[in-house]
Amino acid sequence: MMTQFSTFSLRHIARKLLACVAMASAVLALSACGFALRGPVAFPFSSIYIGLPDSAPLGGELKRNIRANGKTVIASEAKNVDVILEVLGETREKVILSLNSQGRAREYNLIYTFRFRVRNEAGKELLAPTDISLKRNITFNESQVLAKEAEEALLYRDMQSDLVQQIMRRLAVLKTD
Repeated sequence: MMTQFSTFSLRHIARKLLACVAMASAVLALSACGFALRGPVAFPFSSIYIGLPDSAPLGGELKRNIRANGKTVIASEAKNVDVILEVLGETREKVILSLNSQGRAREYNLIYTFRFRVRNEAGKELLAPTDISLKRNITFNESQVLAKEAEEALLYRDMQSDLVQQIMRRLAVLKTD
């Protein structure tokens, strides 16, 4: 009877030890792959003018993200700045994706397109006119109109946040020479 108990205990201890070794090796493998959380974005310029008003949702979010790095000044005028972000266009579309058997819209494709360019104060183009287009699908149900409108607004906010992150990445790799 004593030998069964000790065999069970040894197996239990061996399993625990094996689990600890597996966890330790997973942690080491993850740290060795170069994984790191995103920190503040470092821009190759010290001041920027953004051609979007603070009252615009996209402008406010973009400026908040740039201010978060703490090193870049956002100017209120396009004078005496290193970089000017010019907005060439911003559109939101809702396109019917599919119809039900009665010919009514069942699914929509939401499209958010933003076009911009970046230049310095002298007018030299640092980033040619660039289009960023984001798409999301949304189903539609006539019995849930208010919920679907709220879902659509939420999807547009999500696309806006994604757009801001893409703009931030493009600004971070500018060549200002």
